[in-house]
Amino acid sequence: MLRSRSARLKFTALAGSAAVATALLTGCTAGDTGSSGDGGGTGNQGGGSAEENEAEGDTVVIGFSGPAADHGWLGAINSAAIAEAEKYPDVELRVAEGTNDANLQISQVETFINDGVDAIVLLPTDGAALTEVAIQAMEAGIPVINVDREFSSPFAARTTILGDNYGMGVSAGTYICEQLDGQEDAVVAEIAGIDSLPLTQDRSQGFADALEDCGLEVSNRVAADFTVQGGEAAASQLLSAAPEIDALWNHDDDQGIGVLAAIDAAGRDEFFMVGGAGSKNAMELIQSGDSVLEATVIYPSTQAADGIRLARLVAQGKALSDLVEVEVPREIVLNAPVVTAENVDQYIDSAFES
Repeated sequence: MLRSRSARLKFTALAGSAAVATALLTGCTAGDTGSSGDGGGTGNQGGGSAEENEAEGDTVVIGFSGPAADHGWLGAINSAAIAEAEKYPDVELRVAEGTNDANLQISQVETFINDGVDAIVLLPTDGAALTEVAIQAMEAGIPVINVDREFSSPFAARTTILGDNYGMGVSAGTYICEQLDGQEDAVVAEIAGIDSLPLTQDRSQGFADALEDCGLEVSNRVAADFTVQGGEAAASQLLSAAPEIDALWNHDDDQGIGVLAAIDAAGRDEFFMVGGAGSKNAMELIQSGDSVLEATVIYPSTQAADGIRLARLVAQGKALSDLVEVEVPREIVLNAPVVTAENVDQYIDSAFES
């Protein structure tokens, strides 16, 4: 279901701000184990202070299973999770080998269950395929923190932390609308990721909706595959088909390396480009001002690190310090801000390496 125009406009007002976690506070389902301990440790007075949350507590064992690091963003996801766990002397992190094999990942989670870990942070290679084993963990009393790719049942996770793919499209489209203000005949192009993936579909839908709000539409669109080679091939195809472009959104900064190579080879510089995901390479180009790449939209690579922190809080019976709610929320959606030359210094230190 598409968001209403008013809802989209409300979202876009936030899109350019600093990345924040928007907690969607919903009631626990029948299958939710809740948090262990006393549900926040502060009675009815809301979440504990930041100092209380950071203070060393009982040691918790957290199992982490993520994807193979075959993409810069995925590599950053895994390394950030490990780095976050190392900050806490009361966290013992058990890291399974990254994999894109759903069956292998299922066996990894089964091992965590058999070992009796205190919590599991899971970025599933396939959310539907990992749902059943995640439910098994929950039924065994082990809270599961679901990262990035959702399970197909609400009973499979205690908490889900997500990037906002639809919001990425809204942010990119809103920025382009602002830059092309008043140009009703502007030619807007789009280079998507893998079209069969829901995340790509959500990004494209958000982009189309934002453009519609300012009277624009996508004139030329091709799909790539999140790789450098795929980005270059798709961009070459697009540039041949579109002799004139005013603005281009590319969904992914890793494939954007190939996209920029194709643009340079074609000698095209009449348009500006917006990237996606927020790589360090892209941000350095934005800083330089010497590229058609003018902005990028962040898809946070902190999700698994945030998952580790949430797993620790849940296992220790704590809550988020900035909320009155006495338990960790069931769902958190991270913002998708636009990074430009004006604010790149705020984000570049947390950018992922392509």
